Amino acid sequence: MDITPPFGYKNIAPLDRKEKVRLLAPGEVPAFARGLNSIPISYTEFALIAREYPIIFSASENNQAYAPVAVLGMTAGENLYDNNGTWASNVYVPAYVRRFPFCMTRVTLDKVEQQQRLICVEKSHIDDKKGEPMFDAKGQPLAKWKEIETLLTEYEIDLERSREMCGILADYGLLEPFTMQARFNSGDEPVRLTGMHRVAETKIEHLNASQLKNLVKKGILARVYAHLLSLDNFAKLLDRKAAGRKAA
Repeated sequence: MDITPPFGYKNIAPLDRKEKVRLLAPGEVPAFARGLNSIPISYTEFALIAREYPIIFSASENNQAYAPVAVLGMTAGENLYDNNGTWASNVYVPAYVRRFPFCMTRVTLDKVEQQQRLICVEKSHIDDKKGEPMFDAKGQPLAKWKEIETLLTEYEIDLERSREMCGILADYGLLEPFTMQARFNSGDEPVRLTGMHRVAETKIEHLNASQLKNLVKKGILARVYAHLLSLDNFAKLLDRKAAGRKAA
């Protein structure tokens, strides 16, 4: 059986009902997220993410597939929402972070990818001393696990909707590459972000009636405008970066 860990996870194993798991403390930033300048987001998160973070679309190699992500920093390896291991206060924490150390992943058995996903846990968080039980002595789920399982299940469903949305936006030719550049008053070298894609708003008016109806029916058009409005949040990132420089 071959289990491929999701981005950010190192060594995962199927969840054993007898094991105790060390959960993240409130607001704790998992180690993998401390050096990320962007993080995947899901379909239903757009409205919450758009209040604070810029939402852009990242592309796989050769632009074969796209995914929505929240931008966390202005340079590689920079998470401006990480305050010494704690997520910035009064800011929505993306579900990709909150679900850690758990995940759901596809399994390959005899070189055949299985349709059913498997709930796994990061092995470094399996801890009999500091961990918490997820199931009782009879193997029945505890209230804490029911909450986590709901988050995992809903998140995976949400990711499928995100993939469908990105596929439609790409098929309709609405995504275009763009860059961001900012210069600080200190005279330092300008910061330049590349490799990003956004929806070209001017192309929306050229869609036919059927395409527009599909965007509205699937709730994609609302997310397109949440994404476009969120691009103003690059100013918030610059403010965070400038504030960090003053404090340094």
